[in-house]
Amino acid sequence: MRKNKFTFKILFWIFFIISNNTQAYSKIMILSGCKNLKDGFIKNEYILDLNKSLMTRNYIYDIKTYKKYRVTDITIKKENSIKRFIYEDEKLILTDKIGYPQFFTQLVFEKNSPIIKIKTVINNEAAISKVSTCKKIELFEKES
Repeated sequence: MRKNKFTFKILFWIFFIISNNTQAYSKIMILSGCKNLKDGFIKNEYILDLNKSLMTRNYIYDIKTYKKYRVTDITIKKENSIKRFIYEDEKLILTDKIGYPQFFTQLVFEKNSPIIKIKTVINNEAAISKVSTCKKIELFEKES
């Protein structure tokens, strides 16, 4: 009985020491000043939080683009924020798939690259094209 208590105490202290010495790092990549090939923006930025597996896109349309989309969809907002789940695949960061199994799209980011691409898949045929180029990339490794 004493041996079990002694073993438990040792395991508790080992766990306590390891848990206090373990440091967590959060990796965040911010792409800002992104110029879209199709639309105009006052602000267009992507924040990729790799630990939370979350992409946040914050944007503000310019007047011309806002009016173009507002004509066909009255729910369009001039300023908006979109959140999507992301995952890493080798050197790529991909958003979750949007669409149906036979047809879907997803954004594709390369680590440390200012170019954002879109992957479109129709009946297992994939195509990747450039969507945007960003002026600035910031990488953060925050210790907590």
